[in-house]
Parts: sequence; structure tokens; C-alpha cells
Amino acid sequence: MRDTLKATARAWLAAGRPAMLVQVLEARGSVPRDAGTRMLVTTELVAGTIGGGHLELQAIASARGLLTDGAATPHDQAIALGPTLGQCCGGALTLRTAPLETTALAAWPDEAPLFTLQLYGAGHVGRAIVRLLDALPCQVAWIDEREAEFPAAPSAAHIQRLCVEPVEAEVRHALAGASYLVLTHSHDLDQAITEAILRRGDFGFLGLIGSATKRARFLHRFEARGVPADSLARLTCPIGLPGMPGKQPELIALAVVAQLLQVAAATPAGERKC
Repeated sequence: MRDTLKATARAWLAAGRPAMLVQVLEARGSVPRDAGTRMLVTTELVAGTIGGGHLELQAIASARGLLTDGAATPHDQAIALGPTLGQCCGGALTLRTAPLETTALAAWPDEAPLFTLQLYGAGHVGRAIVRLLDALPCQVAWIDEREAEFPAAPSAAHIQRLCVEPVEAEVRHALAGASYLVLTHSHDLDQAITEAILRRGDFGFLGLIGSATKRARFLHRFEARGVPADSLARLTCPIGLPGMPGKQPELIALAVVAQLLQVAAATPAGERKC
């Protein structure tokens, strides 16, 4: 899984680029970002965000001032968003601004993935979904039997491309509780993959691209083949949060990724598979 900001910090350290690390040390009440949120600041660049607005503008200015002055120790600042900055959030937080050093990187925890996903299909919708997942903390196995369908540009490190045949054999390698999206170029292939997942039965989410008619036909076939009814009841088809207009791949992808995030939000952190 890619942690973009931590990777940026590592690269800046390796390049010897002077920078300040701004961290939300404590957060109380209604605040833009939670404790542990980080931002990197150089004299010219900013990576990450602690929530934007006046709070972030002041934090950037302060960090650059400390960087110019050659500050060598952490600087903590308690901020009440209403009285101090005139923001309507009403909460309070403590910011810590310190030089970016190897010790800070060592103490920087890896971000836990929101979900683990097997994504079957590298067609238009699959590629649109991956473009959105590229910047999210998740773990993805992107699977297709057609190597040429994967885009030429490499994917992020947390998105593993797998060109295998038969693709449904990959189902057995997923962790219990993983999510699955099935959106291949072939209904027969969709059926084979979906049946393999349903027979496992331990999926956290299973989404199949298609209409309600496709779902009904597949369910009828699966019932005849003895797939357990409790698994069949958990098949999501069509996929994506309802109410999204249009059928363009990008719009479908937005609805599907929102659905994955909604499922992840309803899953206790301790039950997420990584």
C-alpha cells in the first residue's frame, strides 16, 4: 500500500531537502483533521494537508519561519479555532512543527488500509476505479487475463496487477473478509468468478457489475448449482451507491468507490483485512 506523504518525506530526507513536519498532536471537538494528521512544508513546497483554510495558511507560514530561522527543536502551538482564527468549527487542537528528520520518519506509523480488494477486469470501468483508488489507502489486486488491457502507465505500489488464467483461481488467495468487484468483459467469466467468491462465503463485500436482470439470472443459475442462500443474499448487483446519474465509466467508478468506502466505514477497524 502506498502512503504518499510518508513516501514524500522519505524522498525529501534522502535528497537532503530541508523541510518542516507539521502534525496535529491533539484534537478536541470539531476540527478539520484528526490527531496524527501530517503535512510537510519547505520554503517552496507543501505536501499533505491539515485541513486547509486559515489554520493551514498560518501553519505553513509558521513552519517556513521556523525553517528559515533554523529551528532545531519541536514547536508546539495550542489553537482554539474560534477565538484564535475566527473559524466556526468550534474545536481546538495542538500543532507540533518540527524539522523533518529520520527519527520523525521512524515514529511515523504506516496508514492502515481502509479495505482490501480483488478487482476483476481492466476495462473502462476497472481502469476508472483504479484511477480513484490510486490515491486512497487501500490494498488492491487488479486481475485480468488480458495483459494488453492494463494501462501503459504503472499503478501505485498498493495496486498489484495480475495477468493470470484462469482468473477465478485467484479468489482462493484473498484474505477472509476481503472485498471483491467483478466487472470483466465476459458474462461467463463474471459468473465463474462470482460463483467462486460466493462458495467461499467469507467475503466482506461482493459487487458484480450489471443490471437487476443480470443479478436475477445469475442467482437462478447459482441456486441450481447449490450455492448457499445466505451467500446469494449478500451479492450486490447493480454496483455503486444509488442515485448517481449517467453510465459513463467515471461516474460508475465514483459511485462504486463511494460504496466501498461506505462499507469500510461500517466495518470496525480491527476487522479490516490488510
